[in-house]
Amino acid sequence: MPYVNIKITREGATREQKAALIRGVTDLLQTELGKNPQTTVVVIDEVDTDNWGIGGESVTIRRQLGG
Repeated sequence: MPYVNIKITREGATREQKAALIRGVTDLLQTELGKNPQTTVVVIDEVDTDNWGIGGESVTIRRQLGG
């Protein structure tokens, strides 16, 4: 039973985009590894940009500074 956890910043991914991610990952696991789609679990976590850091700065600050 595959379990896939996708983490993205919370910046307006639509319900349709998230559904496409879930479908796409499930299809990929079935096609490439022969995994059963009925037992494949995909979880999408949306993280506030204040809580996601790169290079010692939050994504919020990096984006404000143009980085």
